[in-house]
Amino acid sequence: MSTKTQQARRQAHVAQIRLEQQRQEHTERRRRLLGLAGLLVLVALVTFGLWQARPSTSEAGGGAAPDFTLPTTTGQSASLADYRGSPVILYFNEGAGCGSCTQQMAEIEKHPGFAEAGIVVLPIVMNTAAQIQGDLDTFGVSTPYLLDDGTVSQAYGTLGEGMHAGLPGHGFVLVDEDGVQRWQGDYPSMWLDPDDLLREATSRL
Repeated sequence: MSTKTQQARRQAHVAQIRLEQQRQEHTERRRRLLGLAGLLVLVALVTFGLWQARPSTSEAGGGAAPDFTLPTTTGQSASLADYRGSPVILYFNEGAGCGSCTQQMAEIEKHPGFAEAGIVVLPIVMNTAAQIQGDLDTFGVSTPYLLDDGTVSQAYGTLGEGMHAGLPGHGFVLVDEDGVQRWQGDYPSMWLDPDDLLREATSRL
């Protein structure tokens, strides 16, 4: 084999190696760019999720809270007017299947501060008694739940404030002893520490 032929083969081999290196570098750059793009998408999704989950609260204008009468899980009925003379927190939530919603009520029940402040907490869901009772049993909740057909949830502006357009989100409405709405807070994160809820309420009574 001539020297020229050997040199040509070596040059071709080197060129092939360089081409392969270029391909690998291109693939690696593309992989890094895709990884960076994926990271940016993840950051954007997390940021959007946190933005959506941020709580929103508002001071009520001091008007009368919409009155209502609803059936309860005990087979009786309850009216907002029944509690006139005591402050009331209406707890609107997604109800059956929402473990964090029922756990929220369980933790409120355990907190002695609400009874000490004379505050009654009324949980309101858009379920039948049969639908919600299993959740109450699972979390050991004894407070009767008020069963809404959507009319009361709509009257208080709670529909669509969570993950479902046709259901209430995770919100609280404070009604004072005179039946005046003092405060409303919506918590898409599906949790509000009972200590914080109690502070929100007592600071406005």
